[in-house]
Amino acid sequence: MWSFSNIADSIHQWLNETFHPSVAVIFEMIIAGICVISLFAVLGLVLVLMERKVSAWIQIRMGPNRVGPKGMFQSVADTMKLLVKEGMTPSGADKFLFNLAPFIALVVAMLLMAPLAFAKNFQMWNVNIGVLYISAISSVSVISILIAGWSSNNKYSLMGAMRSGAQIVSYELSAGLSILSVVVLAGSLNLNTIIQSQADGWWIFKGHIPVIISFIIFIIAVTAETNRAPFDLAEAESELTAGFHTEYSGMKFALFFLAEYVNVFIVCAIGATLFFGGWMPFHIGHWQSFNHVMDFIPSSLWFFGKTFFLIFVIMWFRWTFPRLRIDQLLNLEWKYLLPISLFNILLVTAMAIAGWYF
Repeated sequence: MWSFSNIADSIHQWLNETFHPSVAVIFEMIIAGICVISLFAVLGLVLVLMERKVSAWIQIRMGPNRVGPKGMFQSVADTMKLLVKEGMTPSGADKFLFNLAPFIALVVAMLLMAPLAFAKNFQMWNVNIGVLYISAISSVSVISILIAGWSSNNKYSLMGAMRSGAQIVSYELSAGLSILSVVVLAGSLNLNTIIQSQADGWWIFKGHIPVIISFIIFIIAVTAETNRAPFDLAEAESELTAGFHTEYSGMKFALFFLAEYVNVFIVCAIGATLFFGGWMPFHIGHWQSFNHVMDFIPSSLWFFGKTFFLIFVIMWFRWTFPRLRIDQLLNLEWKYLLPISLFNILLVTAMAIAGWYF
């Protein structure tokens, strides 16, 4: 099965032959960092354009169609505008925390990239507790939002930050329980092991109705965690101007904007890995001929195809459903999603013990 592993192995071998092993490791980290930053830049441009095109398609209109062929360079033009725009800091703000908040948001997103397997044998960090690592690090993102809202010295920013804190902390529970259902079935927290457990079929199919319920809860919970509509109470334009980043402009605003879209990519990549096999091709049991044909499609295409499909679903949510009130948002989590998640994890555990899955 084709993957990026040959390129990675060649670079690793050349660095170890040319430099001392300790120096080679440092160079590998630098190369990995540059690749992640480059991926962030590309994702920001692609996902913003995709958002606009998807919204235009759903609303039966043209969308961006001026800059470049069919508006393909519109997001590049917007990036250039943000680069040259002056960054303002309110006079009453805590300047250090105000400037620190967007960097925390982006650093958290970069850390979450580490355990993701983008293709077969192509992963920055194969950690045994990959699922736990992702759950722990993703919860840190709320700190940047709270810092941004408080340090801005703006009542709308603070209110947006408090809403976001309540929202993210609440929906972390359902997201964690839905992820746990796959961990129980796979018997491991290692993302590679979870992917390998889907060699004869993805968990969304093998796990029957309980895993389908877990996936539905997961996609709702991560939409809320990333502050996407219809759960964008933290930046409700009609109420709070722009929420926690009301006072931000220029590149500091761009960092928050980029972190939001990168987080959408990350949660969809996690969903694709846990429920749809990650880079694993679509295999059906012991259908050797069919499985062999599926193996000809590069593993990286499987991974990005599944991830962008889930991104499309989340964007579809945004342009389909109206925004919830804050009381409706919290009621949905505490009165409906959490009890269903708790009952569902019992079903999955019983199913795993009894072996009632394919």
